[in-house]
Amino acid sequence: MAGRTGGKPTVGLWRSKDVACGGVPRGADTAGTGRNSAGSPRPHHRHRLFRRRPRFHRFRHRPRRHGFGDRSGFRRFPFWIRRRGFRAWRRGFLAVLLATAIAAPLSAAARPEIPAPAPAALPPLTAATLPTAYAANRADAAEAARMAAAHGDGHRASADRALAAASRRLLAFDGRGAGQATEVLGDFAHADHIAVLVPGSDTSLDTYARFHAAAAALYADLVHRAAPGTRVAVIAWLGYETPATVSTTVTTTTRADEAAPHLRAFTRGLHAVAPPQAHVSLVCHSYGSVVCGRAARGLDADDIALVGSPGTGADTAAALRTRARVWAARGSDDWVAHVPHLRADLFGTTVGFGTDPVAPAFGARVFDAADAGHSGYFAPGSASLTNLSRIVLDDLSEVTRA
Repeated sequence: MAGRTGGKPTVGLWRSKDVACGGVPRGADTAGTGRNSAGSPRPHHRHRLFRRRPRFHRFRHRPRRHGFGDRSGFRRFPFWIRRRGFRAWRRGFLAVLLATAIAAPLSAAARPEIPAPAPAALPPLTAATLPTAYAANRADAAEAARMAAAHGDGHRASADRALAAASRRLLAFDGRGAGQATEVLGDFAHADHIAVLVPGSDTSLDTYARFHAAAAALYADLVHRAAPGTRVAVIAWLGYETPATVSTTVTTTTRADEAAPHLRAFTRGLHAVAPPQAHVSLVCHSYGSVVCGRAARGLDADDIALVGSPGTGADTAAALRTRARVWAARGSDDWVAHVPHLRADLFGTTVGFGTDPVAPAFGARVFDAADAGHSGYFAPGSASLTNLSRIVLDDLSEVTRA
């Protein structure tokens, strides 16, 4: 087959040593078919083929790639990335990017405001005024259910109606917007041990049944494990507007900073009702641990237990500046483990929550949560729930460490 210049065979860069010496190439195509005697494309045809398709030719002889590049460039990344490995770091980084990328479209489609009455004005909370507070807040929940039903929101109406039941003990209720509620399980006015449960993202009146189930599981386990004559109580504190999991607010401390003063004030108010010797523990789940971290300084509590925590906004437990003992746990199936534990200033906003609370560098007392997933820390019979109960009961010698 003739080349483009002078009718001579085109050998070019692919010619063999025999051709260079003036001989005939091994396996040469003497019939002009474009193939050699072995049936394979002639070398110079392969060269012309890849010249027509350079994109494939460029990748033909590249070394095998790993993650973001070949192994020779691996050491250029920071030590903490090399230690955890590319895959773990990449999963977490992409998760943050994905959440940020889709947060704006979803937030634009937020549900309309649901009408509800303003919270009733109540006297200062004391043991004597507890029955008045319970009755007034149940009445507010019943009215909120009626208004939500008239608005056409049957799901919210059902949630409010459940909270208005005579058996519920509400210290606070606000049915406006996403909604807030503070509920008591047990008799905390006479309790020896009190747990305040602080929820994470996506907790509202619409999803309150799930939050209540976690509080009820903790209360039942406390009752089961408490010594005879020991009284316990759990307070489900939905006292702030939690961020959505898929939103920009879930990556910053903004909501936690807004909630922290309210949590501090609430724990101070507990001691006006509870016995002076009552042992108070905060159990903080997911983004709730960010709230507890921001409220820790000056917090009137004996223990702070963080589960499924993305961080606290502090680099160490000592930086929280609290007299409370700080505990932390994470189950092996919790996706939060893949979220990068870092903190950075972007456009005037701090993104991320700092050191991983279960890392040795943070300095918390790490306890066992076995294979709990992000929503499984309060599963009955689980290692995490057992250890949380032991912390709340101040039975520290029985807490199993991770």
